[in-house]
Amino acid sequence: MDQPVSIILPNYKTPELTRLCLRSLRKYTPHDAIRIIAVDNASCDESVEYLRSLPWIRLIERTPADIRGMEPALMHTTAMDLALREVDTPFVLSFHTDTIVYSPDWLGFLLGRINRSNKVAGVGSWKLEFVPPLKRFGKSLEDSLKRALGKRKAEFRFLRSHCALYRTDLLKRHTRGFGDGECAGSSIHRCLTAAGYEMEFIPPEVLIKYMDHLNHATMILNPAIGSRKTAAPKARQALESRLERFRAILADDTLDQ
Repeated sequence: MDQPVSIILPNYKTPELTRLCLRSLRKYTPHDAIRIIAVDNASCDESVEYLRSLPWIRLIERTPADIRGMEPALMHTTAMDLALREVDTPFVLSFHTDTIVYSPDWLGFLLGRINRSNKVAGVGSWKLEFVPPLKRFGKSLEDSLKRALGKRKAEFRFLRSHCALYRTDLLKRHTRGFGDGECAGSSIHRCLTAAGYEMEFIPPEVLIKYMDHLNHATMILNPAIGSRKTAAPKARQALESRLERFRAILADDTLDQ
């Protein structure tokens, strides 16, 4: 790859996930193809100690005073903007510690999609989960009925920050960044489409060939910032079950070098 892609990675108190995420990137990506800018939100735990041990990432550390009074969503988006200020590569990828890659073709695939036209400003997905066609059809039918009855507004879909690749110059020129009070990536999507650019949604059944998103994992592992649903024991059990497929990567300490 001619020039590396910058990866923005916020971190908050997920030692095992952080290690797994970074080791998967290290395992399945040419080392000179990416620059990782991790931002720790005053975790004060072993996850930040792990980040400090990696010579191949750029680490920005926030103190408790830096994030005092912030809701989790604002902590996350403002961390992303801290990293964005340091990005000087043509492309930047927003990423989460609960997104795990498992194909050596993942980055080439994303770059191929965004490079198909200069009018494509970003590529990614709405949600990275596979829903069987019948269930997806039923949910679509239910949502349409509720909107027709005035019980639900049309849902605005945007490239979510668990994995969204952008053209850096367009992101900096036409948007206010991630921390603007909305869900990470939503106003970016609005601004770039309003400026006349395309934002391409990759179907989840395609993107899951390259990576997995352990949805809500940070909140599951930190019940104090989550909801009743993410704090439920069955949510923790489901996450542990999904992590089993990645145990070999998680156990490979050589990937930290």
